[in-house]
Amino acid sequence: MDSDDAILTLSALGQGTRLKAFRLLVSDEPDGIPAGELAGRLAVPQNTLSAHLGVLIRAQLVMRQRHGRLIVYRANLDRFREVALFLLKDCCGGRPQVCAPLLSSLADLTGGKPLLMRKNRSSSHHRFRSDLRQGNRAI
Repeated sequence: MDSDDAILTLSALGQGTRLKAFRLLVSDEPDGIPAGELAGRLAVPQNTLSAHLGVLIRAQLVMRQRHGRLIVYRANLDRFREVALFLLKDCCGGRPQVCAPLLSSLADLTGGKPLLMRKNRSSSHHRFRSDLRQGNRAI
């Protein structure tokens, strides 16, 4: 990921409804949420949500899949991993002990369960946690 990609991705999350939508989609992985249900949960009109989801899709943070008559939206966890690692990759300056407080805080958020794996066991979740622990700088 380069700086321009990171700016596009982060700016897509820089609006309240889009951030809430993305967080809801992340929490419902791997199932996703149908468009109408997502609009209801966010209490926004469907046409407004459609515009917000378009921004998130262009930033590659959200994917959509048609299931019969339903369009189901899902978080793109690989893209989420890329942007998170882009932000974290240089924070330790090659010294993993510097990132220990951050990793400890992330572990506290999950109640001791592996990071981001409370509901889903997809490979992108495993890679995200593994990359953080190893202080991956090859990105």
